[in-house]
Amino acid sequence: MRRSLIEGLTTGALTEPAPQPDEAALAELAQSTNRAARTRLGRSLSIRHVDAGSCNGCELELHALSNAFYDLERFGLRFVASPRHADVLTVTGPVTRNMREALLRTYDAMPDPKWVLAIGGCARGGGLFAGSYAVVGGVSDVIPVDLHIDGCPPSPTALLRGLLALLQRQDGSAV
Repeated sequence: MRRSLIEGLTTGALTEPAPQPDEAALAELAQSTNRAARTRLGRSLSIRHVDAGSCNGCELELHALSNAFYDLERFGLRFVASPRHADVLTVTGPVTRNMREALLRTYDAMPDPKWVLAIGGCARGGGLFAGSYAVVGGVSDVIPVDLHIDGCPPSPTALLRGLLALLQRQDGSAV
């Protein structure tokens, strides 16, 4: 036991180094997102998330937005607990039969104007789970989707760019 403890203390960390941040790109993305949110809404953007049946890969990247590295709050974006306070609904995973009704109720509870982001390949058309007896289909099969962010899973930077694209879009067509 003592030998294992000493080896662990003398060996050092066995993890890979953190990626180097591109501070200039993140700062520019922050300013653009904050400006777009204030232009469209006159305030910061509130996000409500629903996991409609995913493997949690997209959730890990989505939650990474709140860590100290990406710091979602500095962009004027925040997650809220109630759909009644949300401007954007983010949905991950294929919509399962068990989550269909919950997704519909969440969407209906949101005030207008409201936007929906389908995150990941599974949210687009069911992904790996398409055709399963437990899956209804992609998010757009249940509620209207304004923007799809592809990836398995998409990176936090891709998620931020998707939110910015959603805010900057002026026409009503889905992207």
